[in-house]
Amino acid sequence: MSGTPTADLSKLRINRDDPPPAVRRALGRVIWLVAAAVLIIAVFAVIGRRGAAVPVQVLTVSTTTGGTGAGGGGSGGSVAVVANGYVVARTKAAVSAKIPGRLATLNVSEGSRVEKGTIIARLDNADYSAGVGQAEAELASARATLIEARSDRDQMQREYARVRNVHSQNPTLVSPQEVENAESRVQQADARLSAQSARVDAAAAGLRVAQANLENTYIRAPFTGTVLRKEAEVGEVVAPSVGGGLTRGAVVTMADLATLEVEVDVNEAYIARISNGQQARIMLDAYPDTAFRGAVRQVVPTADRQRATVQVKVSIVDRDPRILTEMGAKVEFLQAPRSESAGTPQAAERPRIIVPAEAVRSENGRNVVWMVRDGRLQSRDVDAGPVSGNFREIRSGLSGGEQLLVSGVETPREGQRVRVGP
Repeated sequence: MSGTPTADLSKLRINRDDPPPAVRRALGRVIWLVAAAVLIIAVFAVIGRRGAAVPVQVLTVSTTTGGTGAGGGGSGGSVAVVANGYVVARTKAAVSAKIPGRLATLNVSEGSRVEKGTIIARLDNADYSAGVGQAEAELASARATLIEARSDRDQMQREYARVRNVHSQNPTLVSPQEVENAESRVQQADARLSAQSARVDAAAAGLRVAQANLENTYIRAPFTGTVLRKEAEVGEVVAPSVGGGLTRGAVVTMADLATLEVEVDVNEAYIARISNGQQARIMLDAYPDTAFRGAVRQVVPTADRQRATVQVKVSIVDRDPRILTEMGAKVEFLQAPRSESAGTPQAAERPRIIVPAEAVRSENGRNVVWMVRDGRLQSRDVDAGPVSGNFREIRSGLSGGEQLLVSGVETPREGQRVRVGP
């Protein structure tokens, strides 16, 4: 057996990294099939997305006469202008102390109703009370001294009268010099009395100053109203004006809720349709289903150059405890219906088309609306007026009855399929 050659098994190797050709071909076919399936799915997804109808919110255009609002009717006639604003109090004040000091007591809270002159709060006033006491003592002392000066003056007058009478009856008993001396003493007593009287007046004035300073530590209600906010707490330092740090400028903010009104900004293009005393309808954001009667109290005689608006103040005729300051409100200014005079026909008013401001889009300097026709979008150029109360008047381009895109598509395309949502 020694002559038989022996195989060297140590040189044998198994290549585990290189799969067999059949496996490589099968793996390649699987990869190509998966890639083709993904591509087909993506294509169908894109086609389906392009062809799917996007749900949108639309508005059917309607016409109205005599208004630029969202509709007419109601009490007082059709809507002439719509504007947004806030409820404010005509009588409102941030009540502060007249002098700086530390707040010792606060007698009110939010919602407290106070009468004019009621003490709202008090500053620490121990030093001012002591000042009043000192001024009273000085006045009492000055008055006592005045009484002594008056008594001395009266005594000198009696002495002068006696000396003068004796001198007139017997000049040898009283010399003329003694008469002059007695008269001089009377004049000096009068001068001392006048000086002391002035000191009494000065002491009385000092007392009034001390009392005024003490009164200034009491913070009183400037008018009858309701406390809206507490601006400071007991222990804080308050002053007539804010000085930084821990100093507070006001103690409370109060308003007379009987003077509530709505302030709105009306686009100057529509201000000619508003006049003092004009009837209005007020809707609060907090109570959208309730309307309150109002009347124009004032059209502020100046315009805001930056915003091209004019402020209008509308009194609230229907008082309601639910109406609070700073509430958002929408005001519809009503146009009184025209009555035909006998034998004088009135000219027919031009129908107006009013749409929400978001229905009009600006594209390349043009005002464009997107209409929904047969389930697809179609653009149309329009001549739109300025925004008034989130509405715009369409002067030309629409005739009524069109369905306008309001929301649902950020970047609409011509011919895009849409579906009118609920």
